Amino acid sequence: MIYKSKFSIPFIIITILIITGCSENVLIDEKKVFRYNEHSNISSLDPIYSSTLRNIWPVNQIFNGLVQLDDSLKIKPDLAKSWIISKNGLKYKFVIKNEIFFHHSKTFGKDSTRAVKAADFEYSFKRLNDPQLGSPGSWAMKNVSSFKAENDSVFVIKLKKPFAAFLGLLSMKYFSAVPYEAVNYYGDKFGKNPIGTGPFKFKRWEENIKLVLRKNNLYFEKDNKGKNLPYLEAISITFLPDKKSEFMEFAQNKIDFINSIDSSFKDQLISIDGNLKEEHSKKIKLISGPYLNTEYIGFYLGDEESQVHSKKLRLAINYAIDRKKMMKYLRNNIGYAANNGFVPLGLNMENSVNGFKYNLKKAKTLIKEYKAENNKEKIELKLTSDANYLDIVEFIQRELQKIDIDLSINIVPASALRQGKSNGKFEMFRASWIADYPESENYLSLFYSKNLAPNGPNYTHFKNVEYDKLFESTYPEQNSVIRKKLYRKLDSLVLENSPIIPLYYDKVMRFSQKNVKGLTTNPVNQLNLKKVYKK
Repeated sequence: MIYKSKFSIPFIIITILIITGCSENVLIDEKKVFRYNEHSNISSLDPIYSSTLRNIWPVNQIFNGLVQLDDSLKIKPDLAKSWIISKNGLKYKFVIKNEIFFHHSKTFGKDSTRAVKAADFEYSFKRLNDPQLGSPGSWAMKNVSSFKAENDSVFVIKLKKPFAAFLGLLSMKYFSAVPYEAVNYYGDKFGKNPIGTGPFKFKRWEENIKLVLRKNNLYFEKDNKGKNLPYLEAISITFLPDKKSEFMEFAQNKIDFINSIDSSFKDQLISIDGNLKEEHSKKIKLISGPYLNTEYIGFYLGDEESQVHSKKLRLAINYAIDRKKMMKYLRNNIGYAANNGFVPLGLNMENSVNGFKYNLKKAKTLIKEYKAENNKEKIELKLTSDANYLDIVEFIQRELQKIDIDLSINIVPASALRQGKSNGKFEMFRASWIADYPESENYLSLFYSKNLAPNGPNYTHFKNVEYDKLFESTYPEQNSVIRKKLYRKLDSLVLENSPIIPLYYDKVMRFSQKNVKGLTTNPVNQLNLKKVYKK
């Protein structure tokens, strides 16, 4: 946009949109406003309800926890400056940073603030654990036996049993610090009036129209040159429900960024190799990388009379699918063929196991042996999916025809798919697993026999004594190198027994305007805007 003068009409329009209803009587340069659309809407800005990306992204701008993740998923200090883990792995002692302040708010007095104390974490953990509040993140507290602020700067957590992944678990936004004054003042409307410590503070929310966050001038973090963060003055989030409309807003430079892309625009922007087409590279930037999401087909093993109870049949199906061809022609290589284990590449790049490579000859041999052993002439199976993955399951259907398997497809609503896979209703089902926290254990827990659905995430009802014993040995292991070796063995056992068909590991695809700088990607698809700026 070219301005004729300092206060041109476009500038004034944008400024009015941003500061309407704000107490600050300041004009904001459009270049200091980051704009994006949330087509799924936002249900709450209370961190204990941050279970979806649509909630997590703005919550991440407003709140901080004890620890945070960098873009390489390494655990870094956040509001805690240091911590000590006891040798038995049961006690975590955090030292809280000094001079960290909550956003200015009338809840502290007349537009005042106060410093964060260890007691704020004790209060916040109590809220997360309160059954009356019904947080979807309360499961993360199930292994916590106690938590207490020993004084203003020391917060101690004790676990029921060792759990080496617990520190990574604490990086989730559920564990953010909230001030009791604000919750007491706003009550159940705190989620619409959040007060935190983050780089941006809440300013205005017009339901289904716009959410505005403003720069927190008290924010404690600095860049590597000692400059205060954040660089932006404001974040403006719109709520257009249609992804096609969102794309048109982006094309017209009315928003700065879109996450992923509607399939109808995929071929327009992305080449078959998964790169941005050259004709768009002068106006648009594409930032991509691994995403902690594994797409897979599950076999329900709870029925011993079912055909899929045969490991030989499950192995044959795994070898019969050309995942690379599927990714190239159906998804323009937006994602990575799952030729490794169940744990996705973004988490296990260096330690990934060797998985199933396309081998039609081997698949046919296994099917021939299966038929002979079970006296079968014909194999008929049913795969259940929702409509969003119809192209994928139809591709699998065609692949299995090559090994003489008649696969019928059952399309159901997404809600029916979730319910059916939890209740063991489907012989084969399409599913995905997005990491709650950056640890391989989160994926491998899907095959632990004590996690059988519907009371846990083991939807396949896979049971294996060797697997269970090895899985339990990871809990107390504080040495990350040894723990990764154990995870690798577990992932290998999953492939060896094949309770699932790994299809692909997803990819984060972020499209931004050319003038957006400092926007990065990470395997948990977290949106970090504190170092973003616009030229």
